[in-house]
Amino acid sequence: MIEIALSEMTGWFGFGVAGNFAGHLEQAGEAADFVNVTSQGEAPKGIFPWYAPGSDTFLGEFPLSNDAIVLPPTQDSGPLNLQIEPEVGLACEVVWEGDTVVTLKPFAVGAFNDCSIRRPGAPKISYKKNWGPSSKGVSANFFDIGDLTPDGPTATMRLVCHLHSDGKDYEYGVDSPLIGYSYYGEVLLDWIVERLANQKGSPDTPLEDVGALMVASGHPKNVLIGIGATRYTEVGESTFLKPGDRAIVRVYDTESGAAAELDQLVR
Repeated sequence: MIEIALSEMTGWFGFGVAGNFAGHLEQAGEAADFVNVTSQGEAPKGIFPWYAPGSDTFLGEFPLSNDAIVLPPTQDSGPLNLQIEPEVGLACEVVWEGDTVVTLKPFAVGAFNDCSIRRPGAPKISYKKNWGPSSKGVSANFFDIGDLTPDGPTATMRLVCHLHSDGKDYEYGVDSPLIGYSYYGEVLLDWIVERLANQKGSPDTPLEDVGALMVASGHPKNVLIGIGATRYTEVGESTFLKPGDRAIVRVYDTESGAAAELDQLVR
């Protein structure tokens, strides 16, 4: 395991992958947002930014926290429906050629909560992702990995999420293997590199030109990528966060004692 301090991540660019786990977008009520987005087969729908260091927009706010999600200010437009998005956070070194990302070199994976506000009709995914400090949760400890191949060091890892609310504990996200993502390993990394080069966004889609935003952020050397949220349980699909709730998102290795440790931690 390696520890990655939040102070180190302030210089990293942050973005996510949309639609990389079968059924999640439908459960989250966001499938309709992508009606004008064409993807092939099981490919994800696209990538979206959630943190752009140096930006003078809301994306310039550093949103990560190791231990808290801060609720945004109440809005007159309706309730603040915040939902946990249990994800794998993938840390990569970025290799640039001019203004083009040519390679992403993975070096760590950890638990990531891509917490989202369900805002029907939001023009871009990013509008649901960053509302200021402590908008997102990330583990302080990552697994040190050299590659993301399906038969490599992450082959025995799984992702799980629990919620403690009103004195009760719930499984919020379906306990899932990392290799259960639609795109994983080199296939995912190659697809992301292609999207950084060619996804330009348009007014009729929720996507943006993430590659250009990375260039504007000064060609960051590292990125943290949320590679997609897993499926919700029935509770997770229908339950939004409220003050006082406690949640655990965790990546664990089935070949260690982590599963028993997680059960004890939840209890």
